[in-house]
Amino acid sequence: MNHSKPLPVVVLSFALASASLAVRADDAGEVNRLHRAGQTAAALQMLERILASKPKDPQMRFLQGVVLADSRRDAEAVAVFQKLSEDYPELAEPYNNVAALHAAAGSYDKARAALEQALRANPGYATAYENLGDVHAMLASQSYANALRLEPGNPTVGPKLALVREMFSPRLRAAAPAASASTP
Repeated sequence: MNHSKPLPVVVLSFALASASLAVRADDAGEVNRLHRAGQTAAALQMLERILASKPKDPQMRFLQGVVLADSRRDAEAVAVFQKLSEDYPELAEPYNNVAALHAAAGSYDKARAALEQALRANPGYATAYENLGDVHAMLASQSYANALRLEPGNPTVGPKLALVREMFSPRLRAAAPAASASTP
């Protein structure tokens, strides 16, 4: 039984430092526009053309990973983000996205390791801390479920398992944004 909520895949943004980079921003905007319009194949083709001339461009490589992940081409997206992490280990966002994809597949240990890498790269990355908390909760859920399976009469395990699962219930997730929106 999978009670996980998908971790957010983030969009990496770079400050544009010169006019020559404005072309890249236009390219990224066009790729995003194509992808949002449902023309994902065209977006990926455009990314391939851009990356053919600038294979090390971190923003375009990251965007390629995001488009692949959105298209449920998870193995390809993981490969893109992992290679980006190897080439730019100082960037936390690719590690976070690898973690999100691993968590969505139920590979919580791999997700935890990737998030720990993200936090080594950027100790102030709040999204990675939140995602790490979610991964720890899912690991706890698995442990409690195993304990309950091995010892069904244990009176302390059931309530713990229920509490962790309640954190990820659809009703609670739906209510959370409304509650925070009403807070001043």
